[in-house]
Amino acid sequence: MSRPISEFIEKYFLHFNAASLVDAAKGYVAHLKEGGKMMITLGGAMSTAELGKILAEMIRQDKVSIISCTGANLEEDIMNLVAHSHYKRVPNYRDLTPEQEWELLEKGLNRVTDTCIPEEEAFRRLQQHIEKIWKEADAKGERYFPHEYMYKMLLSGVLEQYYEIDPKNSWMLAAAEKNLPIVVPGWEDSTMGNIFTSYVIKGEIKASTVKSGIEYMAYLTEWYRANSGGKGVGFFQIAGGISGDFPICVVPMMYQDLEWHDVPFWSYFCQISDSTTSYGSYSGAVPNEKITWGKLDIHTPKYIIESDATIVAPLIFTYILEN
Repeated sequence: MSRPISEFIEKYFLHFNAASLVDAAKGYVAHLKEGGKMMITLGGAMSTAELGKILAEMIRQDKVSIISCTGANLEEDIMNLVAHSHYKRVPNYRDLTPEQEWELLEKGLNRVTDTCIPEEEAFRRLQQHIEKIWKEADAKGERYFPHEYMYKMLLSGVLEQYYEIDPKNSWMLAAAEKNLPIVVPGWEDSTMGNIFTSYVIKGEIKASTVKSGIEYMAYLTEWYRANSGGKGVGFFQIAGGISGDFPICVVPMMYQDLEWHDVPFWSYFCQISDSTTSYGSYSGAVPNEKITWGKLDIHTPKYIIESDATIVAPLIFTYILEN
């Protein structure tokens, strides 16, 4: 098998964050080869950064068993799928004045670093279809998780008329086709979560029609219990925030609060973060701090790569796919 990226990084990535990247990639491959499963957590704006181009292939090749992501990453991959040509790149985003930012707003362009998401073609295009699915479930008294509604919409084919990228580059479509487990903590914080809330306030949908974060934690508990035997479950964290902090807590919750004493710790841990190392923040905490919280074992392989995930994650994922 051809290994061009693997050979390149093994030859040149020898020290500091570069060496950590190689070590983490090799650790991930070893974890899978020994029968382990892996959770990937997506913080930041990874979907808008088009990580789906390679994450979709990771999903298709069973290199990831479960994903935790923010509501933004859940929806923004689908927005990119249906509205890609309407996105606007702003390479000089560091130089924008408040007045220029206001002009983008008036054009319906919501900026994420150097990339503007088009409100009409992205948010509203999804809204008209997801609204029907929410209201159908509501009328029948059915309840589903946020990601399950997205899966229903994708698998129904209603969005195919809008596809603007090769569908194989959408990680959400790959996940829907595999029915991959996903947890979406704090979904209410996303655009679709805000839209759903507006229907609740208007009295058009019951809040309970979308299952809650507490139910996601219970769902994750059940999944972890069923999948943590043998080599166990690893934790590959991209950026910080709730998408990482929420799922990692499932282990101490079971051990300390449910008092189940046969719960294995996470058996691999890697975080890619450009957050400043700090003992006051979750995103900047070094992995050893997680030992004191009952999340990681003394012997859990631990890696931290202090760099930009848009550079690091595609390299690691390519290494995993090549090996």
